[in-house]
Amino acid sequence: MKLMVNGESREFGTELSITELLKQCNVKMPEMVSVELNGKIIPRDQFAEVVVKDGDEVEFLYFMGGGSLWI
Repeated sequence: MKLMVNGESREFGTELSITELLKQCNVKMPEMVSVELNGKIIPRDQFAEVVVKDGDEVEFLYFMGGGSLWI
């Protein structure tokens, strides 16, 4: 199965849940990652249920909190 993961073409043996994909991609701090599948944000409570398929596009998104702007 071929996926686009963060803009890179990657090959995987079979269809995977998002949870399994995060593990196979060695994503650090998976609890801090949002996942976009084919342009749609997947709710975290659905990671184990949603299965990625051949040709899907997946983006792992890390949202960072920030300080403040001093002028």
